Amino acid sequence: MSKSSLRDEPFNFELRLRSLLYLILAMLAALAIRFWVLQVSHYQSYQQQAENNRIREIPIIAPRGAILDSYSKPLVDNTPAFNIVVSPDLMTSLDETVKVLVEELNIDRTEAVAQLSDLKRPKSQPVLVKQNATRANRQWVSAHEYEHPEISAEEQPQRVYKYGKLASQVLGYIGQISSTQLEEPKFQEFGYRPGDIIGQAGLERTYDQILRGKNGKRIVVVDSRGRTIRELQRVEPIKGQDIVTTLDLDIQQTAEEQFDAANQTGIAVVMNPQNGEVLAMVSKPSFDPNVFAEHVISAENRDEVRAITNNPTKPLLNKAIQEIYPTGSTWKVMMTTAAMEEGIITPSSSRFACGGGIQVGNRFVHCMGSHGSPEIHYAVVHSCDGYFYRLGLKMGVDLIHDWVVRFGMGQRTGIDLPHEQKGFIPDRATKPNWKDFDTVLASVGQGSVAVTPIQLLRAEAGIIMGGEFHTPHLMKKVLSTEKAPEREYEDKPVYLKLSKTTIDTVSYAVWGVVNEGGTGTAAALPGFNIGGKTGTAQVIAKEKVRTKEHQDHGWFISFAPVHTEERPEIAMVVLTEHGGQGGRTSAPKTKMIFASYYSKKLGHPVVRDFLARNDQPAQITR
Repeated sequence: MSKSSLRDEPFNFELRLRSLLYLILAMLAALAIRFWVLQVSHYQSYQQQAENNRIREIPIIAPRGAILDSYSKPLVDNTPAFNIVVSPDLMTSLDETVKVLVEELNIDRTEAVAQLSDLKRPKSQPVLVKQNATRANRQWVSAHEYEHPEISAEEQPQRVYKYGKLASQVLGYIGQISSTQLEEPKFQEFGYRPGDIIGQAGLERTYDQILRGKNGKRIVVVDSRGRTIRELQRVEPIKGQDIVTTLDLDIQQTAEEQFDAANQTGIAVVMNPQNGEVLAMVSKPSFDPNVFAEHVISAENRDEVRAITNNPTKPLLNKAIQEIYPTGSTWKVMMTTAAMEEGIITPSSSRFACGGGIQVGNRFVHCMGSHGSPEIHYAVVHSCDGYFYRLGLKMGVDLIHDWVVRFGMGQRTGIDLPHEQKGFIPDRATKPNWKDFDTVLASVGQGSVAVTPIQLLRAEAGIIMGGEFHTPHLMKKVLSTEKAPEREYEDKPVYLKLSKTTIDTVSYAVWGVVNEGGTGTAAALPGFNIGGKTGTAQVIAKEKVRTKEHQDHGWFISFAPVHTEERPEIAMVVLTEHGGQGGRTSAPKTKMIFASYYSKKLGHPVVRDFLARNDQPAQITR
């Protein structure tokens, strides 16, 4: 090796080392520039992409619990339905989304704008915009999911009332929670949100917390347009608990048929007096709750819904608990009980003459007949007003008031339905210028006396039961789920001490009304010891007119068996509106309902077949 080569070697090594260093520095510089581009120059762009590939939570609506009759036959249940849903947080333009909903999916523009512009609703919460989407609707949504990821077709449960109008006021209906309801503490406490479907009436409302269940959810990753990339997690919804009611579908149907066949309106309530279980509750006219279930979106704007809510006959009103009426002569059961307990009358006393009526001041108040000086049994059986006018004057209105209040008049029964009315029971405090004429009217359940049918039934069934008063109720039990135990209704009866003589006298009297040629013979079923009391509630008109709507209401309250060693097991009240005397209109309906009850109990499923075996023509005396 030459000396020059030796001298050049360190130089070449240094050159190579320096070149390598420059290369490393260049690479580091390039890397730094790249980092700067990623983290500074394109930061917002990449951040947006990262955020757009984000996680979304999609609710899975929980089915409501079913409502069953006492034999576990479904009265209310759910069916799968496809609904059109919009996710507001995925909308790029409200106007564009609304345009598509209107033009392609036939959704009303006003409703769509109202639903999607609700400022109280979280933008992350999907909005229901159309129920029961057609196959064509669903196909369009599927075909355009990339252009309009905010619009989806979701399978959700829809409420179904299996028998239409049957027991409609009892079962109730559902609807979207209103803005007013959202302000109420009870709804805030349980976390209700705008758009939630809740029970709005009847058992649906009373037991909403039990029936509504708990929504599930899908947690998914979506891209920048909101399209699902993959599902991360799925939490299945928890169905609401099923409720077994006390209703008997067969008896309910029979009771409803009595009004439908005669094209009459009114009320019927059938109850087990031993525990307060309501076997049937009818209020006519009625409505179809399916109309509300099928139109939960902007229900107040739907013609089908308005036809119900604006109907002058008030089909939404449960007259059994929300309407008040004079009791007419059904009141005499309570009057007899009170007078017996006070010692004013005995079974054999005849101290109050009928006289065809009574002179009160310058007015003569008539009785329907002239019954001489009857004993209490005859006075009740033949509904002698003259007897009770004089008995009422002897007792005085305040004593009458005190006794009927003990029986539960003027108070809510506590039935498990919303909006029960209290009724009104007069005394001297309610009318300072009280007259004897007012007492005479009150003694036969007229004047300002006003009660609900359920109130009257509880009171007089309690008397026939010997002073044992049960709260009427419709919930028999709540069925268990994986998350909640079964629970049954807890009966808490109230007892009022009544003498055996009083109970026997009253029981014998109501038995005679039906079985001894009294005013209620049209309810008789030979061999079944039905007892009852008729009543006529006067309808006061300003003018002397004879049109149907000005005819009196006809009551019949009844119990079976009575005047035997057996305890009563069924009690009912029937009121036929504008039907005239109860013995002519309500007693025959009562007979058919009793026949339905006993035919089922004794194994004759067809009511008319049972009547053919056990009936004979009944005479109507009044």
